[in-house]
Amino acid sequence: MATYVIGDLQGCLTPLVQLLEQINYHPEQDKLWFAGDLINRGEESLETLRFIKSLGHNATIVLGNHDLHLLAVSHGYGKLKRGDTLAEILTAGDRDDLMNWLRQQPLFHYDEQLNTVMTHAGIPPCWDLAKTQSLANEVETKLKSDSVDDFFATMYGNTPDTWSDELTGLDRLRAITNYLTRMRFCDENSKLDLKSKEGINTAEKGFAPWFNYPSKVPKDCHIVFGHWAALEGKTQLERIHALDTGCVWGGSLTALRLEDKQRFSTPCTLNRKNS
Repeated sequence: MATYVIGDLQGCLTPLVQLLEQINYHPEQDKLWFAGDLINRGEESLETLRFIKSLGHNATIVLGNHDLHLLAVSHGYGKLKRGDTLAEILTAGDRDDLMNWLRQQPLFHYDEQLNTVMTHAGIPPCWDLAKTQSLANEVETKLKSDSVDDFFATMYGNTPDTWSDELTGLDRLRAITNYLTRMRFCDENSKLDLKSKEGINTAEKGFAPWFNYPSKVPKDCHIVFGHWAALEGKTQLERIHALDTGCVWGGSLTALRLEDKQRFSTPCTLNRKNS
């Protein structure tokens, strides 16, 4: 039995199938974790979503910013952007079923036995594991509620950009969401820079990758995340595992076997739509 964490798919089902063949995936004994951004940009978004849903309890998922964008648009908020490949999902006969399933997925997952935590973008320096779990639960509860439209109507935006326990209401939920699904660079006080998206050496003055700061997460706990293709799967830190290796941008799709931290990858030969 093995547990594999898969990096950002972004609608690339064919490389996923190839990767599962490479690792000799057995649904009777193996588990798959998905680090978010299941869909968008790739040309197989609908098929990818259906496939992961079909895995049932074999799949553990955390939501990424693209997944939340799809949910918001499906509820009438936000707009499709150039390069989005979500239209086929939004017009599918099983759209409502897929969206209801997606709304049930978490933003945070921790496995005590494997001593590994997964979010889409990482964990900010100012939060420990218990706080991250608690704050993620606040957003997850809202996503599952009848008042979810309030959240989607105000989800987009870069403020507040600094965490405070005094934050309340929808501002608080937006901040939590941005930390867990959009974070790359922050400063020593966990203030976010949500505009910079390139590699480690492109940080604005006073900012650095979130994982470069002292962490409140226990030193023996591993963190797996996606979201940041420009890292090319490298953080230079033994316990911090970047898994977005730019499949949709002509890179590869990566899986990390948690039991021994061995990586597997398959190249992506699909054409993405212009963005």
